Amino acid sequence: MSIGLLALTVALGTALLVMYTLWRRQVRAAFIRETLLPPGLLDTLSGPFPGLSLKDRQLVARGLRKFFLAQLKAGRQPVAMPSRVVGALWTAFAQRGAAYEAYCRDALGRSLPVTLPVALSGEREANTALRRCWWHCCREENLDPAAPTRVPLLFALDSKLKIEHGHFYFTDQASRLQRLRRDHGGDGGGGDFTYERERSWTSEDLQDTRFDGSTDGFGDSGGGDGGGGDGGGGD
Repeated sequence: MSIGLLALTVALGTALLVMYTLWRRQVRAAFIRETLLPPGLLDTLSGPFPGLSLKDRQLVARGLRKFFLAQLKAGRQPVAMPSRVVGALWTAFAQRGAAYEAYCRDALGRSLPVTLPVALSGEREANTALRRCWWHCCREENLDPAAPTRVPLLFALDSKLKIEHGHFYFTDQASRLQRLRRDHGGDGGGGDFTYERERSWTSEDLQDTRFDGSTDGFGDSGGGDGGGGDGGGGD
């Protein structure tokens, strides 16, 4: 075989592999967006979160789909769960055993162990996975991760549903202070932190190096099986 023919064969093989990989990701993304969760799974939220309506629980299920889409786009790189209420549904789903493993195989091509919800802290690896989740959730909803016009659904749910001890995210400091004023009166500044303020962050915080000395995960393009691309699926 001539060098030219060998090079052409390699190029064609590479192109076919790329096309197959992209097609497989699209199939998996469609599975995540369209497949219903197991019957009765949403009812498991009634115990820890009795105030949630059926519409609220369906919104949480939508948030879980956003999380799986973020993981698909990130490939094998870790993606952290930012929401307490969505994390509870994820845990309940994983307890379904075989049903959860089958879903993960179709959605991601592999098993996905459950991890606890995290918030920005001094833990660099956790922060990286959280920033990565924010990045891909924003891109999925056609938002600018650095300056979003709203908070992506997965990060907004604890605040929207007023989850006790939840993780609350805002587009910027101004919107956070506005929420504090509305909930508690006053100017939201000075004095002791309220429990909501201590558990709230902004897109600006996600880009701040003061937490762990880096902004790792913010701007990842993904990689490996299921990584890369914007998705552009909208909300």
